[in-house]
Amino acid sequence: MNYIFDYIMIPVQLIIAFFTVYYFVVAFFGMWRKKEVKILTPKKTFAVVVAAHNEEQVIGQLVENLHVLNYPNELYDIFVIADNCSDKTAQIARHAGANVYERVNLEERGKGFAMEWMFAKLFRFERRYDAVVIFDADNLVHPNFLLEMNNRLCKGDKVIQGYLDAKNPNDTWIAGTFAISFWVVNHIWHLAKYNIGLSSVLGGTGMCIASEILEEHGWGATCLTEDMEFTMKALVKGIPTTWAHDAIVYDEKPLTFKQSWNQRKRWAQGHFDVAGRYIPRLLVEGIKQRDIRLLDGIIHLIQPYFLILSTFFILASYVYQFIPFYTNILYTVLPVEVWTAIAIGQYIFPVIVLAKIRASWKCWLYLVMYPLFIYSWIPITFLGFIHRNERVWSHTQHTRSMSYKEILLTTSEEFPKEQLLGKQAAK
Repeated sequence: MNYIFDYIMIPVQLIIAFFTVYYFVVAFFGMWRKKEVKILTPKKTFAVVVAAHNEEQVIGQLVENLHVLNYPNELYDIFVIADNCSDKTAQIARHAGANVYERVNLEERGKGFAMEWMFAKLFRFERRYDAVVIFDADNLVHPNFLLEMNNRLCKGDKVIQGYLDAKNPNDTWIAGTFAISFWVVNHIWHLAKYNIGLSSVLGGTGMCIASEILEEHGWGATCLTEDMEFTMKALVKGIPTTWAHDAIVYDEKPLTFKQSWNQRKRWAQGHFDVAGRYIPRLLVEGIKQRDIRLLDGIIHLIQPYFLILSTFFILASYVYQFIPFYTNILYTVLPVEVWTAIAIGQYIFPVIVLAKIRASWKCWLYLVMYPLFIYSWIPITFLGFIHRNERVWSHTQHTRSMSYKEILLTTSEEFPKEQLLGKQAAK
């Protein structure tokens, strides 16, 4: 039986089937690591840049952490941008040993503008750096971070994203579920894409960009999601983002649902903004260059549209139970067994990831709340679409003060602790 709504509903079902299978298949490739022979000799020089706006409660711990990385001191310098600060961020960072640059610009607010400003200064310095590494002020950093980025740069990678871990996953259920979402994405998206040769995406912190790329193409990423904007800008030029699974940065996760909501709404707004500007360019260049990585970038940018579309279809399917108004082809396109496997898989993948990283017992308990966190993306995405043209930066206040020693003591990773403590003592 044919329905007038089939002209809409059949294409919708085909799109849903494609994206669902695509994400499910890609996720499988993130369940293991490719063997790698690493270049462990430090060769590359780094400008480590931290953009900070009123971060007096956390900036000191990060700078102290950066001073004791497992990398020669003479091969990296630490720069803190005290951006429109009204607190003691600059003084604390300077006292901790960072090179501090204070910026005041109430018109061009936000991390993207601050980094654009700092990069212009860096490239006028007499000293030349091989790459720029970017952290957020609330971060703590794995001691081998620069060593891992050095390995990637020596192998020819130009834009690199490190593993986004959590600094405080056990604080609240919000922080815990937020951390779980990052761990899952690290594996079933970033690592998976790296394993099959696709481009990853920059994540706002733990980023490494070769100086030659910034000097040649400029930063120019000043929207609400400057990381995604630069990712797509580079990808259009044929420069993919590489994933460095062992270059770990510990990010502070929001403690309350309101903080989480506001942060993710900003991400959704920025995602729609970047998608609107870069999908056409990626499509043209992807076809012209015959590069599957650019077409995959389009799929990444379409994600929030897919969420809206699939939500619409789910609501329509409830109506369908009482009033069949379209032809259901989902089980014609794919057998019911496949849909069942995919439905089960979305719950199994997080369990596998938590087991792989040896998560704490609290995080296993928070897994019960994980679906609530995931489904809260639906209203957030709708709001992001409605406000996609707004570019007012909303600052997330960071208050979780921790030292790198606490991370060393609580993590399951094996760090060179004695060597690091010795390095700190020598300083």
